[in-house]
Formats: sequence, C-alpha cells, structure tokens
Amino acid sequence: MALEWMKGAANGAQPVHDGDAPAVEGTASHRHGVVAAAVYQNGRRVRDIEIEEAGGWRHRENAVVWIGLHEPDQQLLRQVQEEFDLHDLAIEDAGKAHQRPKLEIYGDAIFAVARTAHMVDDEIAFGETHLFVGRGYVVSVRHGASTSYMAVRQRCESSPGALAHGENYILYSILDFIVDNYMPVVEAIHSEVEELEDRLLRSRLDKADVERLYLMRRNLLKLRNAVVPLVDVCRRHEHLELPGMDAAMQPLFRDVTDHVRRVQEDIDALREVLAFTFEASLMIGQSEQTEISRKLASWAAILAVPTAIAGIYGMNFEDMPELRFRYGYFVVLAVIFGLCATLYRFFRRARWL
Repeated sequence: MALEWMKGAANGAQPVHDGDAPAVEGTASHRHGVVAAAVYQNGRRVRDIEIEEAGGWRHRENAVVWIGLHEPDQQLLRQVQEEFDLHDLAIEDAGKAHQRPKLEIYGDAIFAVARTAHMVDDEIAFGETHLFVGRGYVVSVRHGASTSYMAVRQRCESSPGALAHGENYILYSILDFIVDNYMPVVEAIHSEVEELEDRLLRSRLDKADVERLYLMRRNLLKLRNAVVPLVDVCRRHEHLELPGMDAAMQPLFRDVTDHVRRVQEDIDALREVLAFTFEASLMIGQSEQTEISRKLASWAAILAVPTAIAGIYGMNFEDMPELRFRYGYFVVLAVIFGLCATLYRFFRRARWL
C-alpha cells in the first residue's frame, strides 16, 4: 500500500512548457540558469538555498538538496561541481546538449541523460535533461525545448512521506514524468496517422500529405532514439545496480521500465503503420500511373488504324483500282470504323479502357 501511495504521488503531473526562460519555482536565487534550489529534510521543504550553501546541507541527516538548472553557463556548472564534488567528464557532458540517453557511474554518484519530448503547436519539441544524483542531492540540468519540472516538485512536496526516500524518489519522479510525457506525443502521431489512412482509402494522398508522412517517420525515429536507450537506464535502477539505491524503490523503477517499454512498442507499431501507409500511397500512385499509361496506349492503338489507312490512300499512286470504285469511300470508312470498334471492345474487355 505504501508503494502504491508513493507511486500515486508522482503521477498526474502535467507538462508546463516554460519557453525560452526558466520557470520560477519559488527559489530565493535569481541567478541566470537557476530555476529552483531547495533543501528537504524528512520529506518536507526546509527552505530555498543559494548554490554556495548547497554542499553543506547534503551531509545533514535525512536531508536532500534538489537543484534545477536551465541552460546553465560553465561558471554555474563549475560552482555546482565544487559543492557536490561532481566528476569533470560529467560536468563537461552536462554543459552540452545533443547527448545520447545514458547512465554513467562516478564513484558513489550517477550521471543520467534523458531526452524529453512534448507537443507544441502540433509539432514535437525535443529537449534534454541531465541528472546528477548522489547521497543527499539531485541536480537536474535542462537543455532545449524541455518541460519544466515545477509540477514534479509540487507533487513531491505534497507527499512528504514519499519524498522522505530522498534522492531516489526524486529521480524516480523525474524519470516517470519524462516517460509519461512520451504518451501524448505517440497518441497525437497515432491520431494523425489514422486520419491519413482514412484519407488514403477515400482518395489519393497529395504532395503535402506525403511530405507529412515523411516528417512523421523522421520524428518517430528521433523519438525512438530517445526512448530505446532509456529502457536500459530504467532497468539498471530496477535491478539495484547503482550506488545508494533504495530497495524499497525497486518496484517503482520497475513500473517506469514497463512504461518506457510500452512506449517503445507503440512507437515500433506506429513506424510499421507509417511504412505501410507510405508504401500503399506509392503503390496507389503507381497503379494510377499504370492505368493512365494503359488508356493512352489503348487510344493510341485505336487511332493508329485510321491514321494508317488514311496514310495509305494519301499516297500519290496512279494505279489504285479501289479509288475508281463507286462505293470505295464508304467501304474504307466502314473498315476503319469496324477495326476501331473491334479494338475498343477488346481493350474494354481487358479493362484498359
């Protein structure tokens, strides 16, 4: 029952897109790049803190420091590094976007990278979150069109019993929030694919529809590249392969792993549907082109009959006996009409016309 309550505390958080500037989450620091910096003890918020005093709180009993950064500069990252003794390579990675989702262990701390995705004006906006997690602290670094974690922080603060698990519960809450935000993206793409499928059955897709199909396939590939590596990240938390991992959190991380695998399966299924729709559109287009070619070939064959006969009688030969035949003109017209009618009937039976 306790685990169900802990899980419920992190669910239901809705994404809040904060645009170009970091969202203010009640932090006392107004330094550029710092979104929030607070200390929690026994699951309850003690107060907002400055970066300079964060390191002193991490060693206090049952205390955890949670810092949120957005597009920090190197000076700010170096300051955070000094407070929590973070590894140089991890700090170097955190200063750059476009990192592959991964999880690395540096002594008794971990460094995780996750790609975020959410819908903005019917388009997928991708971002990145870098997480430093160690005893008594969690530092999240967001890059790009990332979603604010203000909702996650509020949910955690509303459940002090769950937040008392410290950095492990905060890490779970952030990962669960990231994975849950994948689903609206997948559902939006699924709805659009169904609409294109219905349109394909009614009529041929136009150029704009085909371009949209290609764009969706490309975005799905990006989304899959974000989701698939995250499966391993969550799995390693699930199997307690990381330093300082709380065994009581194992079922929660297993739940996140199941969710991200389900998202991966949905993405793979959507990619197959998109590929089929794209191929079906091409096949329909080729079929229509073949039908047009058959019609053109049929009419060309029919028109070749009067052209050939008229060409023969258009030659300037003196000795052409049928020219002197009284009904020759009508006979030639009848022959032309008969041959054309025969060819037309043949092509109609062959379904070329």
